[in-house]
Order: sequence, then C-alpha cells, then structure tokens
Amino acid sequence: MGPIKGICPIVATPFTISGEVDYDSIENLVKVMIQGGCHAVTLFGIAGEFYKLTDRESEKMARITVDMCKKYGGKSIISVTQHATEVSIGQAKFYEELGADCLMLLPPFFLKPGSAALYDHMKAIGQAVNIPVMAQYAPEQTGIAIQPSVFAKLNDECPNIKYYKIECKPAGSYISTLLSEIRNDASIFVGNAGYQFIECFDRGAVGVMPGCSMFDIYLKMYNEYISGNRTAAMDTHSNYILPILNHIRQNVEMIIAFEKRILQRRGIIATDYCRHPTFESDAIFDSLFDEHYKRIQHLFMV
Repeated sequence: MGPIKGICPIVATPFTISGEVDYDSIENLVKVMIQGGCHAVTLFGIAGEFYKLTDRESEKMARITVDMCKKYGGKSIISVTQHATEVSIGQAKFYEELGADCLMLLPPFFLKPGSAALYDHMKAIGQAVNIPVMAQYAPEQTGIAIQPSVFAKLNDECPNIKYYKIECKPAGSYISTLLSEIRNDASIFVGNAGYQFIECFDRGAVGVMPGCSMFDIYLKMYNEYISGNRTAAMDTHSNYILPILNHIRQNVEMIIAFEKRILQRRGIIATDYCRHPTFESDAIFDSLFDEHYKRIQHLFMV
C-alpha cells in the first residue's frame, strides 16, 4: 500500500428517524466519497459520534466501511478509541484482521493519564499490529497535552506509527517542531476541520481529515495547492470553507448536526437525525446557514 495523504474525511454516522444506525446510508456515503476522489475515509473520528454507538453497531460499521473501500478502490482508516490498553489492542487487531489500511489512535483521556502512561498505551498498540498507525492529538476535545518529543520517541520505537493528526490551536509551530524532531519518515495530517490548511501545508502537512459533507470542496482546495496554485487554494479556503465553518462549527455537536444536514440535502444520507443529546438550532441560526449553503452548493459534485 502506498502512503496515505490527501483528503481523508471523517465518516458521519447516519441514523434513521427513529435513531437506529442507517447502514444503507453508510454504504452510500463511503461509496460517494471514494468515487468522488477522496484518498481515504476515516471511521470513528470525533465528528463521527463513535461515543454514541454500541459495540455491535461499531463492529458492523467497520465491516461495511472496509468492504466498501475495497469494492471501490479506496483506503480505510479506523480509529481505536477505547481507554484501556488491553481493550485497545484487541480492537486494533480486529480492525487489522478486517482489512483496514491504517489505524488512527485516540489516546485515553477520561481520567487524564500522565505522559508516561499515554506513551506506554500508544506504544503497546503500535507494536501489536503491522499496519500503519496514526496518532491523534486533539487537546481541545480530550484535555490531554502531549509534547512533540513524545510522538518523536514513539516514532523511533514503533516505525509503523508514521502518521500524526494534529489539531491543537495553534497547530503550526507544533507541526514544525514535531517534523524537526522525528528521524524516521512521518506524515502530518491537519485536523480541526482544516481551518489551518494553508499554514500547515506550508509547514509540511500532506493531508486533511475534515468532516465529510463538503469533501469535494476540500478536494478542490487540495488539488489547487498540490498543483502549485496556492493562491487559488487560499481563495477556496477563505471564500467557501471558512465562512460556513465559522457558523456551523462553534462546538462539536453543532458541526455533527450540520454535517448531516448538508449530507441529507445532497441526497447522500437519508436523514440528518443525531442521537441525543445533540445540538438544537433555531430559526435565525438556520436562516444564516441557508445563506452560507447557497454560496457553496455550486461546488458540489453531486
């Protein structure tokens, strides 16, 4: 398998109007993204509502995602989110056996383990599998700080931990420091919905893991940037992505709700239902969303 890079969106979790997982919509969503040109899809990201799923639902979603990626020639990244090392190792091996192309690793955060415990946790998982692993750094959501030197040491001892999703604020200097400290090959992905896309790519990032509803606009920006048209990429970022994100991404539950609303409007998933608790909008917020949506919809492929 070649290196993973480019646009690798977080798969939303579609539900029926009664709150059951809509597996048909998941199949269609993954199919649309792969056929639309996404370089990979990412399951169980924070924006994917993994924390609202049963184990049985998560297992079925993982099987569907891997199967659809193989069917349509895409790559699958599946996140290991469990808080116990022993359980996480089991999940990692399970996803590897399913055929996932890469694992993403969200370090445990509930009781705020220290740096040594976090390091041991990530190292144990990296050494338990043979496929590539991506370490996720999301201090805003987890409340856990991890120094770049911890990831650099991890890369030395676990060469398959070669990807890093960085979504601290600001992310730029962290990325530059991490790349300067890592001796083996490593690739940086931008999180945080791609807010810092231009700066992070200028610093050496190779991919973005945004929400999935506007994947084609992110692809447009990425293709402009890597083709050398940085000015066009900046225009796409500033004129289309940032304005709507500034409105609908004021907290995580909000962006989850509006990602689904966009996906439903586009006919990619059947409903925009979110399991509760969820964000509750109102008429004024919805009206402004509609204005932003009208400004971007001509860029959608479907």
